Amino acid sequence: MSGFRDEPDGAGEPIAQPHDAPERIVETPAAADAREADQLERRPVLERLGLAGIAVVMAIVLGIVGVAAIIGGEYILGAMGLVGCMMTLVVGGITLLRG
Repeated sequence: MSGFRDEPDGAGEPIAQPHDAPERIVETPAAADAREADQLERRPVLERLGLAGIAVVMAIVLGIVGVAAIIGGEYILGAMGLVGCMMTLVVGGITLLRG
């Protein structure tokens, strides 16, 4: 299949873009970031505290998994759990401080 309509040898008009289709405006990433920065607001303090609290609970769970795995001899799983614990605490702290 050649991607063209009505003619098997590819001499027809393209299927993807009809002649009466409007031009598509493509926004540059820099313009999109500037527009989004104007629209972003800080999260309320209560929401930030709630998200940080959830992060602390998840970090505790991952820390327990990491320590239990190390005690059980599964060192790679333990390392993964402890790294997950640290990453969750960092992201929770960023959420709390930066909003």
